[in-house]
Amino acid sequence: MKHMTLAGLVVTGLALLAALTPLTSRADVAPPAPRLGTPITYQNLTIFPLHGNATSSTTPLTLQEAMERKLIRVHETGDVNSLKVENLGDKDIFIQAGDIVKGGKQDRVLSLDMVLAPKSGRIDIAAFCVEHGRWSGRGGEKTDAFGSSNNALPAKLRASTVAKAGEPPRAPGAPQQKVWAGVQEMQRKLADNVGQSVNAKPSPTSMQLTLENDKLKSNVAAYEKAFADILSKTPDAVGFVAVINGKISSAELYNSTALFQRMWPKLLNAAAVEAISEQDKKPVTPIANDTVTAFLDQLGKAPATTQKLSPNTSLRTQETDRGIASDTVLSDGAVIHRSYLAK
Repeated sequence: MKHMTLAGLVVTGLALLAALTPLTSRADVAPPAPRLGTPITYQNLTIFPLHGNATSSTTPLTLQEAMERKLIRVHETGDVNSLKVENLGDKDIFIQAGDIVKGGKQDRVLSLDMVLAPKSGRIDIAAFCVEHGRWSGRGGEKTDAFGSSNNALPAKLRASTVAKAGEPPRAPGAPQQKVWAGVQEMQRKLADNVGQSVNAKPSPTSMQLTLENDKLKSNVAAYEKAFADILSKTPDAVGFVAVINGKISSAELYNSTALFQRMWPKLLNAAAVEAISEQDKKPVTPIANDTVTAFLDQLGKAPATTQKLSPNTSLRTQETDRGIASDTVLSDGAVIHRSYLAK
């Protein structure tokens, strides 16, 4: 095949993916191939905007927006690794893997992307607990449902919740233990780097309550300020790559600028939290654009597997020894979101 430029792949890759009906498991299907923008660095976090062609003119509500407007209900099931979600409104709702829901019997992280159709009824969704030990009400929170979703799990922790290519989307047992251990380790690192405990008295094991810690939020705010104008400088961006301590952590790519812009505050917050947890005194070596491009391209060439998640959402996964890429594919073959997680 004749070598194509990244700019060319942006158009052809997205168009090809949108035309896949039904999805195939072919490894030679080109994934979205975005163009890297000019990186911005603050302390140990570097953000590369991703530029590409938006393929959708409509934008679903995010989970956070829907919960704030009471247009979605996230039901407690009594199963640590499974919840039910229900769209009560008349517009699609986009749930992204890594979204944390607060409340219920334990705070959870939703481990899969999903697009909920209007008036969906109750749909099962895989989840992991990010709060070890509590199994009752906390304060005035409801135990049968969840009240908010204002934060996302940092990519380093989210990687432990992602099923490997070819495996069922949710594997019980050991992965949950890995998530709890990862939360505990991140809490320890955050405490070391902000200079005080970040564990909350009402529930010391809760990752969500850790993210609400005032000292941590103050540190995160400095990162958020440094990247505050990134959207205005790159209005056509459809995603980003996060690099921490000179190493790729994750990348997110969407089919519309509007969806990326709506997700960006939560994603930036998660990247900043991870960067703070990984801070050290070693100098950071800048990463080359070619290294980032090679990472994205390599994952896009790996063999793919496809799994049905809901009536209108499928998951297409590709994996190498360097990371996992996953596409959230709608029933018409359109890819609404592509995620890259480094190992």
